[in-house]
Amino acid sequence: MVDICLLGTGGMMPLPKRWVTSLMVRYNGSGLLIDCGEGTQIALREKGWSFKPVDTILLTHFHADHIAGLPGFLLTMGNADRTDPVTVVGPKGTTRIMQGVRTLAPELPFEIRVIEIGAAEETFHLNGMTITAFRVNHNITCYGYEIAISRGGRFDVDKAKANGIPLRFWSPLQKGQTIEFEGRVLTPDMVLGSARKGLKIVYTTDTRPTASITRHAENADLFICEGMYGEPGSEAKARDHKHMTMQEAAGIAAKAKPARMWLTHYSPSLVKPELYMDSVRAIFPEVLAARDGQDITLTFSDEE
Repeated sequence: MVDICLLGTGGMMPLPKRWVTSLMVRYNGSGLLIDCGEGTQIALREKGWSFKPVDTILLTHFHADHIAGLPGFLLTMGNADRTDPVTVVGPKGTTRIMQGVRTLAPELPFEIRVIEIGAAEETFHLNGMTITAFRVNHNITCYGYEIAISRGGRFDVDKAKANGIPLRFWSPLQKGQTIEFEGRVLTPDMVLGSARKGLKIVYTTDTRPTASITRHAENADLFICEGMYGEPGSEAKARDHKHMTMQEAAGIAAKAKPARMWLTHYSPSLVKPELYMDSVRAIFPEVLAARDGQDITLTFSDEE
């Protein structure tokens, strides 16, 4: 299962009851953070979730409402006696950004490993998750992220026996190992059934609608997308600032057909996003105007 929490849902600046952008994903003992706006560590404490699992941070882009919380967040992790490395993934320039962060936090007791994204789309395998960064359309280089967790097939006793697999190799093969034995190469597919449905989470913000978002959000278990503006007549403002209206986000979901959708990254002027949800749900019914602390636990279909 995967735990997901929107720690902050605001864009541009924090409000008294709304922190700026950040999302946390917990899976199999690992914690992944997407963006780290001002107040992220406070939002995490308010939620009651721990800093300790966070080993990966994905940055969509370098605007302050997405990265200004990094120095304090990393310092808090260091003060909690963390020594394991933290991997930071982001656009070209992430190394320079993290050098600046280290100037503000020079004595971190853990290594920061940086992965810079250079292409329009790149895929990484980290902590049991397949993470695909895909470029979107903002006024600086910006990426959305697809997080996919695959699900192997069930162990098939009859298949293992039919393939003549000795009993002592059943468990290692089930865990993904490949074994050489008496001139044969034994592989996991010799004891496993067909792959089962995994989980997919897609997160994107600070962008105009793009084909890349629609493609990655297709059939996602959870699609999280910015809804910067909701009020009628805001379309021109969204285009000018390379953002998206709530209705435009719903239009993407109507094409991609995710199981559910959360809106986030609201303009400070959008104090009550729920006021505009009737027009949004008319386009895509399975949508929620998320609030800070919004969470969900996704389970594999065979665990439900």
